[in-house]
Amino acid sequence: MHDVRVAIIAITKHGAAIASRLALQIPEAEVVVSAKQAEHLGEFANSRKVYQGALSAQIAGLFESYDQLIFLVSLGAVVRLIAPHLKSKDKDPGILVIDDAAQFVIPVLSGHVGGANAYAEKVSALLAATPVLTTASDVGKTIPVDILGRELGWRVEAPKLNITRVSADVVNQLLIAFVQEAGSKNWWTRPTPLPDNIHRFERFEDVDLERYRSILWVTHRDIAPSVWQRLEERLVVYRPPQDPS
Repeated sequence: MHDVRVAIIAITKHGAAIASRLALQIPEAEVVVSAKQAEHLGEFANSRKVYQGALSAQIAGLFESYDQLIFLVSLGAVVRLIAPHLKSKDKDPGILVIDDAAQFVIPVLSGHVGGANAYAEKVSALLAATPVLTTASDVGKTIPVDILGRELGWRVEAPKLNITRVSADVVNQLLIAFVQEAGSKNWWTRPTPLPDNIHRFERFEDVDLERYRSILWVTHRDIAPSVWQRLEERLVVYRPPQDPS
């Protein structure tokens, strides 16, 4: 994975001060500030970009150049600024908003797939602020079906409808069978325990398919079309990297 490209955008005096605090703690971030507020920036080694004119004229370039955009701008204004540039959750950068008192960090867009939720938690810790998360799997501290194992190189294999349906089953705390026949065992990284509705198995054949609502299956096996058909929209498969040995 490439290094995360981060921009901190400020348009007010207080915002510039908060951006300066964050810059010292996120050395890879570039600080983007209006010419009017540039004089209120503090000392830091990060790259800084001072723009002239309206922030709206900068958004397209920001979307292309960064993975995470941290706005020290009101939530409503950010929504209006980014709306014309939205494509999809797979392509849009993570969008975060920090209030002018640095009390709250709100992931607005691409919180889950785009990583804004995780980045909001990081930024909140740096500012001693409160992250405002609304993605169900993050709030409920359960499995994020669509991105599980991504940091381990796992590739998800399932129709989008399956991912949607199984994600709903997970957050609604229905019985889920987690079958792991391959890949790293260190996939559960939350500090909280694995939720009680998720039961682990080492072999697919050990799962009572009538009992479990959905199946999460980590495997290198070829899965017969008949299995997909039998389970309909209840199955999501993960493909870990093959062991080179």
